[in-house]
Amino acid sequence: MAIKSQNKISTEFSMASMSDLVFLLLIFFMLTSTLVSPNAIKLLLPSSSSKTIAKQTTTVYINDLNQFFVNETPATDLNMQQLLTQSLIGQTEGVVVLRADRTVPVQYVVTVIDAINQMNDLLKTKHKVILATKPKE
Repeated sequence: MAIKSQNKISTEFSMASMSDLVFLLLIFFMLTSTLVSPNAIKLLLPSSSSKTIAKQTTTVYINDLNQFFVNETPATDLNMQQLLTQSLIGQTEGVVVLRADRTVPVQYVVTVIDAINQMNDLLKTKHKVILATKPKE
């Protein structure tokens, strides 16, 4: 009489534990990516109690050394309009978020607003400028 083993070794691989691990990693990376600061250039923003949230299309930075950046690309007051036109190409209405350090003189802010207004006049567009601030404490 031949005795057969009751326990058979299964050669199939269960994907249940692998999918659980993938979902846990996905949740981990989604949570940690929201904690990353979107500002690539370190600025001390002025404080304000108003809360306006806009769909951001282009960002202009002015740091404490009065240097301009359009979407993290260094710019001067002479080529800023060209860089803004390139970043807003194909859009007739957009929002330009201006992130200026609190120590920046007002003239530099006006320079950015003038560049956007000149671009609006030349291209017949309606782009708006919003000054980014931090909440009052």
